[in-house]
Amino acid sequence: MKQIKYIMILLFAFSCVEIFAQDGEWVTIRDFETWNSFNLKYKLNKNWKLGLEQQFRFNDNSSALDRYFTELSVSHSFSKYIFGGVGFRYLRQNDTKGDVQGFENHLRFNFDFGVKHSLNRFDFKYRLRFQTKNELGISKDEGDYSNNHIRLKAGVGYNIKKWKLDPEGSVEIFRHYEKGEQNGFNNIRFTFGTKYNLKKIGVFGLFYRFEKELNAQYPLSSHIIGFKYTYTLKKKKK
Repeated sequence: MKQIKYIMILLFAFSCVEIFAQDGEWVTIRDFETWNSFNLKYKLNKNWKLGLEQQFRFNDNSSALDRYFTELSVSHSFSKYIFGGVGFRYLRQNDTKGDVQGFENHLRFNFDFGVKHSLNRFDFKYRLRFQTKNELGISKDEGDYSNNHIRLKAGVGYNIKKWKLDPEGSVEIFRHYEKGEQNGFNNIRFTFGTKYNLKKIGVFGLFYRFEKELNAQYPLSSHIIGFKYTYTLKKKKK
């Protein structure tokens, strides 16, 4: 517990660093965020799953609500090793730049394809995701073009014998595509976490994430602590 306390103090100390940009504005280059999500999953059978997620993300030293969203998803296991899925997200995002500020409405779709396998006590997972996002109420004539990303994620988990808090880690890189914007690799994300399964209550997850912008004039680095709760419903057998 003391080690966790010291880590939190260090993250707080190095968060919310700002610089004065040439255009006369203060730009945050380092931040500490918290992400909290609540998930409900329904297993139709061994191959099909439905998901509902509500998530809240806080930035600016976790003092301001950056965004919140509701997401519906469907995933399918094609075999023991291959899986895929689609997701639909309604997103409220806080715009704090420019003349018009406030919460904006966005819709996002994503399509996933992945491969997983195990080796001894290690579980490996690789996922390719395409996602596209648009702001509601803004037309292309007003400058709203599809914000697209291709994301490649590689993850690994390790099953520790007689231990319920198995560690998990992943790295994910983002490539951005949008008309009128700078395109290319624009973000990288490292995650380390664990989860604990309480029978009949749900799964509680905790993770630390480091996220950094790429190819930006003032790249933002974010230290993120995430909390996740998941409850799974299973179809009753007749």
